[in-house]
Amino acid sequence: MPLNAGESGYGGVPEGGLAAGVGNSETAPLLIPEPDPEPVYQWQPLSKGEVETAAGGPGWRRARCYLVVLFWIAWVSMLAISVAIVVMSPRPVGTSLKWWQSTVYYRLQPDLSTEAQAEGSQGVNGVCERLPYLRSLGIGALILEGVFTKRISSSNLTEAAENMEKLSQIQHLLIESSKADLRVVLDFCNVDPLTLQDVADNLDKLSNRSAAAQHALRFWLEQGVAGFVICDTDAAYSEKTLLEWRGVLEEFSSQEERIVVVKQTRDVLHPLNGSGQNNVTLVNVVMRSILPYSDHLLSAQEVADAIETQLQTWEEDVWSSWTVGGEAPQDLKKLLLMLMMTLPGSPALEYNAETGQTQSESQGGGLSHRETDEPSDANRKTKKRATALFTTLSHSKAREEALLYGSFTFLSFNTSSNFSSSSNSTSPPILAFLRSWGCVEFLVLLNIGPEPHSLDPAWAPSLPETGVFVASTGMNHLGSTSLYTLKLQPNEAIAIKLFKAGSYS
Repeated sequence: MPLNAGESGYGGVPEGGLAAGVGNSETAPLLIPEPDPEPVYQWQPLSKGEVETAAGGPGWRRARCYLVVLFWIAWVSMLAISVAIVVMSPRPVGTSLKWWQSTVYYRLQPDLSTEAQAEGSQGVNGVCERLPYLRSLGIGALILEGVFTKRISSSNLTEAAENMEKLSQIQHLLIESSKADLRVVLDFCNVDPLTLQDVADNLDKLSNRSAAAQHALRFWLEQGVAGFVICDTDAAYSEKTLLEWRGVLEEFSSQEERIVVVKQTRDVLHPLNGSGQNNVTLVNVVMRSILPYSDHLLSAQEVADAIETQLQTWEEDVWSSWTVGGEAPQDLKKLLLMLMMTLPGSPALEYNAETGQTQSESQGGGLSHRETDEPSDANRKTKKRATALFTTLSHSKAREEALLYGSFTFLSFNTSSNFSSSSNSTSPPILAFLRSWGCVEFLVLLNIGPEPHSLDPAWAPSLPETGVFVASTGMNHLGSTSLYTLKLQPNEAIAIKLFKAGSYS
């Protein structure tokens, strides 16, 4: 008998289909199978063979090699162009300075008397003991003044014996100076160059006075003297005489140049051109004074006027060596020292005049760096600051290109509009100048008046706003500073190192 599949009996399909019978039919499966999970992708690096296959063959390989070579060629080309720009860009080239241009001169007047030798510290022996200390301060050459006063006469045996004693002392000083790496220049100003030469030589046998003078020069050059100082009022300051002297100096200049220094005592120095021979330099250095000589103590206004005149009329005709000259107030000594050490040329300093020491401290040629009496704390601090100022300036003078051969620019301005003062009283003007070399500038500010002043930002808008202190008369400024907040105290001088935009220190 046939089965009726539509009935609801055993094995039949329930009403509603299979879906209606699931869960209430014993013949329905207990679990429905889940679909297979999709595979999870995991990154793996390509093998060498897969890379070569994906690269597309040897053509792509050559293209990649060409691209790498092109990259390195472009990189090397850019580097070469950058180097060429740096090398070919205009920049100042410093001239090689000779020893007499880069040195700091020290004017010394040793006491050659027998009494000074007996005292020890005041004589030549005491001076020789302090020469290494001088060298450590940055002094490069000594100018011996006041040692030639008399002419040797063969008829006066007492005078000849005294001069022989002085001769031996000077020779001893020359030897000790050479050991301390200090050159010595003899001052013949207003004296006879034949003084103190070897009395064993009979000068009367020489043909004329010119030959005698040349003999005297050779004698001192053989002793190791580096040069001679004469005045513009001496008979030796003539074209004929200096040409003869130049010939003698060149005989001893094979290893180191020997020099002639002319001390200018007139307002205008008479020019010497060497008979039209441009290649002959008759004078190496002209020693000029900043202040006029006077029989009275100069006032602050007179000092300011003299300094302003020097700054406004300075011309680079010959190499200058600066001295103070006239007597200035004591509180302006350090300001004048700052001025001489930052002006173009070589400073010629005196211990008592430029460092502000008292006469008792400057005895013995002004070389004393120790005192017999125990100094007070105030004197010790003052002397320490003065030594620190001198050392800082001398070392800066020796290594800073802007101070060695940088250009000079006097900064003129209206004091009332460019500086603000604490009072309305009349005072000497603020003086300023620049020494520039490349991207570096040295700004020197001099407040010669008794009142403090602050800079006006509109005074020099072309200058960098910030700089670094190099030195000040009080040695109380350190680190960086802003010109807009700078305030100069009375009788203060400040040197600031400035860097132009795009420069580096």
